[in-house]
Amino acid sequence: MKFEKYHGLGNDYYIYDCQKYDYLLSKQQIKLLCDRHYGMGSDGILIGPVFKDGMIGLRIMNPDGSEAEKSGNGVRIFAKYLKDSGYVTDDFCTLDTIGGPVAIKYLNEEGTMIEASMGHLSFSSVDIGMPGPATEVINQTFVFGDRDYRCTCVSVGNPHCIIPVEKVSKELVTTIGKHAETASYWPNRINTQIMEVIDRCNIRIEIFERGAGYTLASGSSACAAAAAAYKLGLTEPSLNVHMPGGVLEIHINKDWNVTMTGKVLRIGSFTLSEEFMRDYKLDLTW
Repeated sequence: MKFEKYHGLGNDYYIYDCQKYDYLLSKQQIKLLCDRHYGMGSDGILIGPVFKDGMIGLRIMNPDGSEAEKSGNGVRIFAKYLKDSGYVTDDFCTLDTIGGPVAIKYLNEEGTMIEASMGHLSFSSVDIGMPGPATEVINQTFVFGDRDYRCTCVSVGNPHCIIPVEKVSKELVTTIGKHAETASYWPNRINTQIMEVIDRCNIRIEIFERGAGYTLASGSSACAAAAAAYKLGLTEPSLNVHMPGGVLEIHINKDWNVTMTGKVLRIGSFTLSEEFMRDYKLDLTW
């Protein structure tokens, strides 16, 4: 079995092409394959393509074996793979995710620079997955551990909790994120970003992803943080989101639809060895 590996700003995924292989990966196998010490190592596995009704479907699997509704870097990586493998020859395509359709536009011949329309931004507690009466979750107080934090929550097809701070750091987002991810406010868990405003057109974030932990970059997180910053009146609707892995350009229109633009690169191929499959009792046969 061969996997193709890509990264978007240090957020790395393997592609499992289900047109070539029809074996259904289990949750435990995904966890093992994503392990950076005992497996191939990645922030997740993208499974597809599935062709239906003019769209190309994919599944986005987290390294803990759970499934994500949407991933900004994941959809751009998958779009790059579709172009590299010849599935897409036009300058555009539409991807179907659990979190909604994503319109893709290739901005150069190699497909390394991609614009993705990530859909509608929602601050509704219902869309974010919070129990109780519907309300907009803007600048509300939540308790994580033994501390209060002022948070704005956003759905980009998947849920995010954004916390403005004076100075972002890996240590701070990891501390908060471990509490926030499994807090009772969100029965289906949540992604956490801490946000530092640089100026009206630039913010800096650190990210703790649901099902993945600390990550260098996240497209949906960048969209959500930009939405929170704009909603709070801290920035313009077009801005750059700086992450440890790099920068994404985010634009929010008057209807609160969001697009992002950024770079994706192919790393190479990875083939599982027979002894690896034998040792871990992986029955990956067709």
